[in-house]
Amino acid sequence: MSQHLQKEIDALKEKIIYMGTEVEDRVYRATVALINRNQKMAQAVLSGDHEIDQLEVNIEEDCLKILALHQPVASDLRFIIAVLKINNELERVGDLAVGIAERSSFLIEQPGITIAFDMSAMMHTVESMLTRSIEALVNLDVQKAHRVRAEDDRVDAMNRDMYALVKEELAKDSTNINILLHNLSVSRHLERIADHATNIAEDVIYLVNAEIIRHSPEVFED
Repeated sequence: MSQHLQKEIDALKEKIIYMGTEVEDRVYRATVALINRNQKMAQAVLSGDHEIDQLEVNIEEDCLKILALHQPVASDLRFIIAVLKINNELERVGDLAVGIAERSSFLIEQPGITIAFDMSAMMHTVESMLTRSIEALVNLDVQKAHRVRAEDDRVDAMNRDMYALVKEELAKDSTNINILLHNLSVSRHLERIADHATNIAEDVIYLVNAEIIRHSPEVFED
């Protein structure tokens, strides 16, 4: 690898890690806004969406420039492909954080209702998956990537539980339909973020092992 190519790859890695931390922060603030009923925090997430969009465009342009100028092969080519895919995943997570902030902004203004569902536990699990998927990328940690992948089914189950609870509540009383549906939408957005975190983990495994495991079930023993 030429010295110039190495510098550009190092700079690209810094950019994708920076984007990951920015997206992670937005997910955190969007969820905390709901838990703490903080309208200002929700609005901050909404107003910052364009920054993530611009980061995605810049990173994609950098990847395409490296491909055109240097025609990388082997592990360098895998790195560029993985960054292109992870870049897209992170942008979608950013969009989902905005979606959660929008629902949070609505729910903050509504009277609180009791749902027998621990939304904070789901938020913590999803945020942890996203954080660890980014850490796996930073450290090229395949074991951590597998752990993230193994948790996706747990979040899917949480989302199904939320759906069942909302369905049950609506059958009893439809007075709070908008509040219930917005809570369900938050749960669905969290479930999608977990999916994207899982995809990032799979991209890390591809980057390190040159192995595509996207459609393989996760069997992981710590």
